[in-house]
Amino acid sequence: MRRAEIRRETRETQITVSLELDGQGSHEISTGLGFLDHMLSHVAVHGLFDLALTAKGDLQIDAHHTVEDVALALGAAFDQALVDRKGIVRVGASYVPMDETLGFVAVDLSGRPYAVVDVDWYGPAVGGVSVTLWEHFLASFAVTARANVHAKVLYGRDDHHKAEALFKALGRALDGATAVDARRRGAIPSTKGVL
Repeated sequence: MRRAEIRRETRETQITVSLELDGQGSHEISTGLGFLDHMLSHVAVHGLFDLALTAKGDLQIDAHHTVEDVALALGAAFDQALVDRKGIVRVGASYVPMDETLGFVAVDLSGRPYAVVDVDWYGPAVGGVSVTLWEHFLASFAVTARANVHAKVLYGRDDHHKAEALFKALGRALDGATAVDARRRGAIPSTKGVL
């Protein structure tokens, strides 16, 4: 089974993550930020990942450290669960509609972290979390997952729907990228022979 257990502790946050890539979408998530919990549940459900994640952060300051460190821990869990990345599809992409909004995410588990996020937000916050932190979440996740992540909202009016479309698309793109392709017969999906 492709599983990971991550514990991240700093002076600002304490986070534990349990991840199973070949799951059914079961999830138990508690970060102290209800909207972040909601977004992470979409990744689990739409990616069919079993995810248990708890975070205690310095929310008396603001949400920044919790959002960032949750992303770093979750990315590290994906990296650990993928081991050497043999046999995986490697690249996944998904368009997800959410009412009037259309979101898109493409992921390459290339070993080279990079994130490009293109979203026009209408307000300063969604779900009580600054909209700048959603881009930061994806960039932080990309670093520790060692993934190339491109995320875009093509159009939409409601910031809640924009965030939700992106996280559903992230789950579906990761599901496609982490899937095992039997035709590879365990080979690394790279002309370099390493990811």
